[in-house]
Amino acid sequence: MTNFKAFARQEVALAPFTLLTGLNSSGKSTVLQALALLRQSYEAGLLDHTDDTSGFLLNGELVELGTGQDVRHESYTENDPHITIAVTKDKSLYKWKAAYGREDDLLKLLDAPPGHHSQALRDLPSLFGPGFQYLRADRIVPAVSYPRSHDAAVRRSFLGARGEHTVNFLRAHQDDTVTAMSLRLPEASTTSLLEATDYWMQRLCPGVNILADGIPGTDTVRLSYGFGSGFSGSGRYRPTNVGFGLTYALPIVVACVSARPGSLILLENPEAHLHPQGQTWLAFLAVAAVAAGAQIILETHSDHVLNGLRLAVKDGRISAASTAVHFFRRTGQARKGQTSEVVSPAMADDGMLSDWPKGFFDEWENSLEQLLD
Repeated sequence: MTNFKAFARQEVALAPFTLLTGLNSSGKSTVLQALALLRQSYEAGLLDHTDDTSGFLLNGELVELGTGQDVRHESYTENDPHITIAVTKDKSLYKWKAAYGREDDLLKLLDAPPGHHSQALRDLPSLFGPGFQYLRADRIVPAVSYPRSHDAAVRRSFLGARGEHTVNFLRAHQDDTVTAMSLRLPEASTTSLLEATDYWMQRLCPGVNILADGIPGTDTVRLSYGFGSGFSGSGRYRPTNVGFGLTYALPIVVACVSARPGSLILLENPEAHLHPQGQTWLAFLAVAAVAAGAQIILETHSDHVLNGLRLAVKDGRISAASTAVHFFRRTGQARKGQTSEVVSPAMADDGMLSDWPKGFFDEWENSLEQLLD
């Protein structure tokens, strides 16, 4: 990408499982937003040609980025003042360049792939086809009810950028069969989507089970939690009377459990509001989704998520070659225009990393050193 948000120019290699980490405001979300922006513009029919009706749609269902002045990197050059997002696959380059407009929220396309979007659609099905999910950090919170949208949850199987359609998706698809062995219940001959969701949610909170149903006479659905089963089972609890973390994590779990071959799942801070053990299990769940054929790009501040990925590599659940770890950090001086750089430690087959740059999950060691001093 060029001149987009945190980056004057940056390439980021993507693997089946890509982990993005770094200090706040260092460019991690920029990577996810660039992909989401392409998807958002495509769904609005704005990537098919290069004229006044095409371009990057900055504000929509997936991302709300403001206007041109909000998304152009501050150290652009007069020779290249515009914004470019490009994707390379199998040595083929697909590039979209949009004209900068300070107050514009639709940046006109100046350049698009040969054959325009129809060719990119065929060659980049994970980005532009079914199975795409983008879950932002500002996800749903415990509530009495959630929206019921046939278009989003049933026709498009879309959970919503904030996970707002997750409960209705579960209601509509709870009996669907999960075919991927990596996501099914151990030793089960068949597993439904709801059973698989319960199984993985129980890795975060032992004994929990979920019910999603419609509220008669309304266009909303409700979610409830139970704990235990049989004679030892509890009654049903609405989300507002259960810990915040369960509802916040539910869209992440459902996105991974419902993954299909060719899915692209973008996750921001999946570990938020979870106990460290649950954070490690979220990494194992994401690895299971990759084993089911999905591609995961995950932004995290959690060393437990990182170590979960490393353990999965060591245990053979995912190959080291199928992972990428990128550490983002700010460089330069503010008055000259700061940018971000990316350091990418290589993963070995035993889960060890080739490099441990300063600021890369080293706070525990830094604090321990001060305590022992």
